Amino acid sequence: MMNKPTLDELMTKVDSRYTLVVAAAKRARMLTEEEIKTNQPLEKKPVTMALEEIAAERVYYRRTKSGQK
Repeated sequence: MMNKPTLDELMTKVDSRYTLVVAAAKRARMLTEEEIKTNQPLEKKPVTMALEEIAAERVYYRRTKSGQK
């Protein structure tokens, strides 16, 4: 079974695997919250939908500064 989108394709949209994981997790959480709020079941699993949105460039991320003293 081939996964779509592929990791290679996703990596062209972000700067690291860490960024990909964080962005996908945050978007999946948003989709789950929306599902609960509207009481409408999702077509696919939230993580799958999040990764597809990242691949289609419908989800963007912004790197913030952290660790500042």
